Amino acid sequence: MAPALHAISSMATRALLAELAHDHQAQTGVEIRLESVGGVDAARRVQAGEAFDAVLLAADAIERLIASGHVQAGSRVDWVRSPVALAVRAGAPVPDVGSETALRQAVCAARSLGVSTGPSGTALLQLFERWGVLEALRPRLVTPPPGVPVGSLVASGAVELGFQQLSELLALPGIALLGPLPSGCAIETVFSAGLCTASAQPDAVRAWFDFLASPASADCKRRHGMAPL
Repeated sequence: MAPALHAISSMATRALLAELAHDHQAQTGVEIRLESVGGVDAARRVQAGEAFDAVLLAADAIERLIASGHVQAGSRVDWVRSPVALAVRAGAPVPDVGSETALRQAVCAARSLGVSTGPSGTALLQLFERWGVLEALRPRLVTPPPGVPVGSLVASGAVELGFQQLSELLALPGIALLGPLPSGCAIETVFSAGLCTASAQPDAVRAWFDFLASPASADCKRRHGMAPL
């Protein structure tokens, strides 16, 4: 039996990767031992020299790991797109967020805003800056520790309006999902896979990446609130 592959990912793709790893193992017999943590933590651990065969993060994070020599140049595979969505606590008043103007009004009216530490949070701050409201909103921004979902802060009432990858909000109890951001300000993250330079099984890793990017994975991606590339 082939040795298992050890991979690390951000939380946004955890459930999707777990299902796809199971499907890949059923077809090939190759086990994927997946660890999912906050994206910032995942990149830090790879940079610190922990032994992984593969790392799966936002595309820009993979590029930084290539630049630092921890991911093999030319190995990056873009495999899924993930939209950012927003939510309020279940039973709370539902604001109008059907247009960019309405969303901006809802954001400015919210007492607190949950924003992640990952790529969606960075893009959201850029959106607030484009609107010219970032500095006014800063005192109301709440960022959970890495690995803690924004949705849990929404469900507990710690934040009034939360933004996170749709995949992390789906089926989360205690929240009302308002859907992806409207046209004109929609945010999508491309997630990529990279072959760690320390891997002793590069061919097996590449075969898994081929599966992740293949049409066979498309239905699974859609079920998890994401889209094939």
